[in-house]
Amino acid sequence: MLREGPVPKVVHGWIEYLVGILFLAAPILFDFDAAVATGLSIAIGVLMLVTTATTADMPTSLIKQLPVTAHVTVDLVLAIFLIVAPFVLGFSDEPPPRNFFMVLGVGLLLLAIGTRFREWTERPASP
Repeated sequence: MLREGPVPKVVHGWIEYLVGILFLAAPILFDFDAAVATGLSIAIGVLMLVTTATTADMPTSLIKQLPVTAHVTVDLVLAIFLIVAPFVLGFSDEPPPRNFFMVLGVGLLLLAIGTRFREWTERPASP
């Protein structure tokens, strides 16, 4: 499941902290009118900060509890959810939150796919 992408784990962690803070500030920065988009943005920001802060084997973690595979699963599910949420939850007619959620969903998906979660020394030996 864990691939060897070009993005180091430490960069992944810092990006997720910044994106988590951006989700918390987005309703004010981008003037969300939809209450569901505002609440969802705040909840996702908290989820991202907690997930990043509690993942084991991540250099940016504060508490090493959550397995990395669970972190990756949360990232992938969250990315897909962000892309479809405006349409499923009814705020697709409001451009600022719709665009914000979709762009960050695609970005989070690319980040999860492109992160090198295993160290070079952890690679399995070639036959």
